[in-house]
Amino acid sequence: MPANGLAIGPKLRYLAERARRIDIGSVIDRAKEVRDQHGQAVPATVWDMLWSAAKHDVAFQDYVDFDFAMLTKAERETFMTHPVSMQLAQQYSQPAGRAIFEDKIAFNRRFSNYIQREWLVVKEDNADEVRSFVESQGTIIAKVPVSHMGLGVRRYHAKDITDWSAFHRRLLDGDERLLEEIIAQHDDLAAVCPGTVNTTRIVGFYDGTDVHTLAVSQKFGRGEVSDQMSYGGFYTMLDPDTGHSLSAGYDSHGHVHHTHPDSGFRIADFQLPHFAEAIALIDRAAREVPEVQYAGWDVVVTANGADLVEGNWGAGVYENKPSVSGVRTGHKPRYRAAIGF
Repeated sequence: MPANGLAIGPKLRYLAERARRIDIGSVIDRAKEVRDQHGQAVPATVWDMLWSAAKHDVAFQDYVDFDFAMLTKAERETFMTHPVSMQLAQQYSQPAGRAIFEDKIAFNRRFSNYIQREWLVVKEDNADEVRSFVESQGTIIAKVPVSHMGLGVRRYHAKDITDWSAFHRRLLDGDERLLEEIIAQHDDLAAVCPGTVNTTRIVGFYDGTDVHTLAVSQKFGRGEVSDQMSYGGFYTMLDPDTGHSLSAGYDSHGHVHHTHPDSGFRIADFQLPHFAEAIALIDRAAREVPEVQYAGWDVVVTANGADLVEGNWGAGVYENKPSVSGVRTGHKPRYRAAIGF
């Protein structure tokens, strides 16, 4: 067994695939980012990044994002990384469960009791139903059922549609088969960014008896249809016990936001409303598909509690950024305590 206690097979397969796909030019570019921020020489950084990837399961972007250049060995050991997270995801999920999480329509059907918003599946024979739904909502979100990173998501306004038959065909041809009501987020979230529905990522692990909260991050958008980084969004870590922001916001592109660029809201002052209700929602939802024990859950806090948006069996990693937060430790101890790896 490797030092982190994860199965040796997946680890070796990951390393072999990583070695096959390695892009030295990309590594050097990241090393230059580290040099510009921390003053560490590029050759030393390249070597440290390669060694960290091979020995400690640290992705190159993790090294940059989590400021490993300024951390001690002991501090680095406390940070979750994407390779470790993916190994956990592979180990603690089964194909049948993954299929539900990967298809947004299947997910909505299975988790309908945890979803507050209205939604509709676009079919070949329901053009009139689609028109009625969109007109009743005014503005809707259309989603491609199988997509990632906020891609395949579009916002439509009923007032802009003049040919409903053509609109219905466009949805089918574009595989935008899931239509959803726009979630009415809590006023405290709208105060930060009213133009985007701002989601909270709660990473949890179901051990068969209890659901453990491992990490909580708050994502903020920039007025676009999604709060993902591909749409200009960013995040801040929340205290997993209180739901209060731990720092300013940041992303994987070197941007730091002490205040929201559009509203001016100070990110470090943010407190997620109805935090206990959001955690309770995930405590229930995480038991629904026991074939997926480890997942990243996206919720939106509303005036009445929390609305479940989606679950991700590949939970991803959101972590502290020491140069921004001043917090030089990560969340891996919580993961280890809950999962036992």
